[in-house]
Amino acid sequence: MKTKQEILDEILECGIAAVVRAESADLALKAIEAALAGGVNVIEVTFTVPGALDIIARLARTLGGDTILGAGTVLTPQNAGDAVDAGARFIVSPCTGLEVMEAAKLKGVPVFPGALTPTEVVTAWQAGADMVKIFPANVVGPSYLKDLHGPLPQVKFMPTGGVNLDTAVEFLKCGASALGVGGDLINKKLMAEGNFAEITERARKFRAIVQDFRSA
Repeated sequence: MKTKQEILDEILECGIAAVVRAESADLALKAIEAALAGGVNVIEVTFTVPGALDIIARLARTLGGDTILGAGTVLTPQNAGDAVDAGARFIVSPCTGLEVMEAAKLKGVPVFPGALTPTEVVTAWQAGADMVKIFPANVVGPSYLKDLHGPLPQVKFMPTGGVNLDTAVEFLKCGASALGVGGDLINKKLMAEGNFAEITERARKFRAIVQDFRSA
């Protein structure tokens, strides 16, 4: 089994976490398959998806070790523990829930709590966050991330919300260590249309953006 640091390193290397929200388990699984085909191997299955724990357990049994599977919208310590027991290897929350963070730490997996204000960011980091999810990032934009990164260069940031193919580079320039990408990748309209090929293509584009930025 991979160590906590190895998991974190692989998430940072990919640079993109696909945030999965879907109306059904079947659509979620098809979208995940499409994202993986496009090279995004960090998958965050949110608790808003029907049967989220079953999806995590199924994927943990069937996917190879190259896929880093996590749970999102984790709001309680019980959710965190159940998700890890099902096979999640990282925990993401929309808020700075200290009890959720402690549960993740006890399970030995990386935890990315949500924060927005400087006080929330510092609280999360001091409590042991491995990366801080800036959410909702669409409200504040990349320039806000740059302002946070200036006095807090030691904090790893993962903006989520409003990260799309047009804004991704700017978020990276402003200090993002990784990007949480939901609706612009795991897109509900594309899923409803059965257009999973477009999800794969978008995944490729997001990965290329990260790789090109880092190589430059």
